[in-house]
Amino acid sequence: MFHDHPKMSFRRKMTLAVVAAVVVVLLMLGAVGLYGLIDRDLNEQAAAALRQTVIDAAIQCYAVEGKYPESLDVLEQEYGVQINHARFIVTYDVFASNQLPDVTVLEK
Repeated sequence: MFHDHPKMSFRRKMTLAVVAAVVVVLLMLGAVGLYGLIDRDLNEQAAAALRQTVIDAAIQCYAVEGKYPESLDVLEQEYGVQINHARFIVTYDVFASNQLPDVTVLEK
């Protein structure tokens, strides 16, 4: 059997095209927003992982030498801690050689 479909009017075609374009734009905006959230979360995780690495190396130094290192440079040179100084700012505050230093990692 043959069914004759009525032709769509120009106005209806334009309405469908505009709706499709709006849907595409909304999907793209959602993807960009989701990318921003994921990127921010990954940066926070990287900073937290770096902080934990510095603390772990300081604890290892304390176990080996009986004191916490005096500076971050000691951890980098003698304990293999690698810091991307172009990306992160790391503060390493020592109060006493027998107390765990305060470590703060910020992204530039």
